[in-house]
Amino acid sequence: MLRPWQFEIHLDKKSDKALYLQIADAIINAVKSGKLTSGNALPGSRQLAGLLNVNRNTVIEALDVLIAEGWLITMDRKGTFIADILPEISPNKKAETQVNIAVENQKPHLIFDDGLPDSRLAPMNDLARAYREIFNRKSRWQIMGYSNELGNIEFRKAIVQMLNFKRGMNVSLDEICITRGSQMAMYLAAHCLLSKGDYVIIENPGYKPAWEAFENAGASLLPVSVTKDGLDLDEVENHLKKHSSVKAIYVTPHHQFPTTVTMSLKKRLKLIELSNQYGFTIIEDDYDNEFHFGQRPILPISSYNNAKNFIYIGTLSKIVAPALRIGYVASSSQNIEKIANHRRIIDVQGDNIMEEAVLHLINEGKIKRHLKKTNLIYKAKRDHFESLCKLHLKDKITFIKPEGGLAFWIVPNKIIDTQKVCTELLSKGIKIMIPEKFSFGTPINGFRLGYASLTEEQMEEGIKALSKYL
Repeated sequence: MLRPWQFEIHLDKKSDKALYLQIADAIINAVKSGKLTSGNALPGSRQLAGLLNVNRNTVIEALDVLIAEGWLITMDRKGTFIADILPEISPNKKAETQVNIAVENQKPHLIFDDGLPDSRLAPMNDLARAYREIFNRKSRWQIMGYSNELGNIEFRKAIVQMLNFKRGMNVSLDEICITRGSQMAMYLAAHCLLSKGDYVIIENPGYKPAWEAFENAGASLLPVSVTKDGLDLDEVENHLKKHSSVKAIYVTPHHQFPTTVTMSLKKRLKLIELSNQYGFTIIEDDYDNEFHFGQRPILPISSYNNAKNFIYIGTLSKIVAPALRIGYVASSSQNIEKIANHRRIIDVQGDNIMEEAVLHLINEGKIKRHLKKTNLIYKAKRDHFESLCKLHLKDKITFIKPEGGLAFWIVPNKIIDTQKVCTELLSKGIKIMIPEKFSFGTPINGFRLGYASLTEEQMEEGIKALSKYL
């Protein structure tokens, strides 16, 4: 094994650029200049922190960023090394790209999604190992038959414990149903709660797939605007006074979709009061509770003792990987029984083996460690994305740095043709979400830009390109 490279990194502690980003950039430059090559070993984080005279956590943040972007790899009991396949395009790849350039131009090479996690960070080796252990059990035959339509009992117990201990809720086993993703949970909740002629109050801008589930159940939608501290409750009260058949309100209070704002405590308490007064159900979609970079996440509305009518929806798909569809819904036992009865019609049971595998990761503490690691990486990416917005979009946009979630909401300072901007960028191979996908009626003047799946180079390329059209 090659000896660890003797680092010659000069850190500017007076610079606006974070120290961990200075360290990461220095290593990337060393790779590009040939000082470091594939297979070279790096010093351990403790040793490197001593060499650079910085806190070890600063070094760990830098290494996490480099691992996420593909510059470094880790090997159990061996250390950290320069990756064999680097983010840069090799000469052979360049030639191949030039030959197929016409084909490549038909597809976006850079996508600002709506806030998906980086699938490259998914604990796939741990998950695969858990699968193998399940099938190696002597009692493996027991999981091959039908199970409870509400989901694996032990898995539900784990979700109950997580909700009660980490999110301040007070739910029991018969108040939880495991679903194939949060969208299925939304569909089941809608069809068990709503009927033709009912109204549902929604956020505008908001999450259209949820709206579609409500409309599919026969309900009509009543849009309410979103302010800097959440839903406009004056508009909510006006709807309640005007329409006697408001059955539910759909909210994303932790990190509102798409604007990322957090509903204030005052509005949360007022919303519960209105729910109890008018008898409507609060459908709370807590789609990215785990990704929060402040001191601690704000507890769900459904956790308050005086919240009588609620349906709480969450997901584990974003924690493990979006392709693994695991969601859950928590509500009263009466609502969960209705959901179970409807679930039998479309899906006799969930993915029992996947639930067992993820439960194994939870019990082994691997999910907890994975979240700790990815939150550091996503926080670093968020901070870098913010610096790019300030550098390249200064005086062109208004935005608030999100305390959590995996996306930014940016609002151009001038009214622009957002559809045209999206089309122009797509012609350059850069795809961003069309604002009309979030809007009820007239498209809103804003863009939701997911950053978690992008490298720093991709972020900068995308922001620079967007800057030309604002």
